Amino acid sequence: MAEMLTGYDAVAEAVKVCDPDVISAYPITPQTDIVERLSEMVADGELRSEFIKVDSEFNAASTCIGASAAGARVFSATCSQGLKLMSEVMFSASGMRLPLVLAVANRSLSAPLSIWGDHTDTFAERDGGMIQFYAEDVQEAMDNVLMAYKVAEDQKVSLPALSCLDGFILTHVQEPVELYDEEKVERFLPDRVPNYTLDPSDPVTMGAYARPEHWTETRYMVHKAQMKAKDKISDAVEDFADIFGREYGLENDGLVETYRAEDAEIILMALGSVCGTIRYIVDEYREKGEKVGLVRPRIYRPFPVRELGEVLKGAEAVAVLEKDVSIGYQGGLAIDTKSALYSTNVRIPILDFIVGLAGRDVTRDNIRKIVEKTKTLKGKEPDEIGFEGEEHWEPLRTEILSEEVD
Repeated sequence: MAEMLTGYDAVAEAVKVCDPDVISAYPITPQTDIVERLSEMVADGELRSEFIKVDSEFNAASTCIGASAAGARVFSATCSQGLKLMSEVMFSASGMRLPLVLAVANRSLSAPLSIWGDHTDTFAERDGGMIQFYAEDVQEAMDNVLMAYKVAEDQKVSLPALSCLDGFILTHVQEPVELYDEEKVERFLPDRVPNYTLDPSDPVTMGAYARPEHWTETRYMVHKAQMKAKDKISDAVEDFADIFGREYGLENDGLVETYRAEDAEIILMALGSVCGTIRYIVDEYREKGEKVGLVRPRIYRPFPVRELGEVLKGAEAVAVLEKDVSIGYQGGLAIDTKSALYSTNVRIPILDFIVGLAGRDVTRDNIRKIVEKTKTLKGKEPDEIGFEGEEHWEPLRTEILSEEVD
């Protein structure tokens, strides 16, 4: 069935069909509507789940850890400072190999205070062992919830997963979406079967003190589980296409989606909702006979090294548009992409553009300027580009002060 839903309603519908045993969350804009809708479902008897009200995001994540350790399927949602408050607990969840699933309505981090969307919150968690999905539209935001559960709860993975959707741009927009047939959901998502649980009749220890000679091995196990998650994501995307009929980058193992990139000389790369606008610009340049394409990583962790190397190897220059910046250098996606191409022996110039921070509009004209700037890199070697920090904030930065401030 197709229905017009807001992004937050759509995500709540996806969570409902996944039938979590425990939901615990604390309100924060623009995520609040997701868990408000779920609380209504529980109160109205639409969803048989234990909805636990807590006094902070830290306790929401802690509650989910306890429930997951006992064998429950759990869900929470957050963003921005709320995710930072959860950060300590989420690192513990990955170390304890607990498959918490969170919807993150991406929002900028203070200061100054902003309620608007960018990816600085989830990129700040990239080293925590959490799988990260990014959605371009509301339908994908729904579908990623199901795939996140299927991958996270796989016994060979058993890690927390973040299903990310751009705050306001996706959470509060209305789009037509296909709702789920329960029988198909049951075929796609089996009941959780944990590797081990906290059980008084069969005591185990989780997350205990580790001496230096053991601690490295625990992080290595998390790393290996992330690497195994690549194959599990591919399997989940393929199963999802077979059962529900919607495909997400199957040609690139479900990790990367492309648009008119096969013969592209200039490739634009981005995560999330901005890719919808990029598609218009790609078509515009194609109509003029210029070979421009889009590459959209669906997954940021585990990072799709081989897949990116394959889809970018024929390009003459790449522009990375990202709603994140690692202060003092570049955006995380560009940094990781350069590392990926180095390891796959692909040498092409890459220019990084910091865009859309705190919800600033990324217009078609902005993207045209990025394409034109990137075209100047054609024929150059990567070591000819260098890094001039200010350049990577242009042509999108506007002067808001009459004088530069040190």
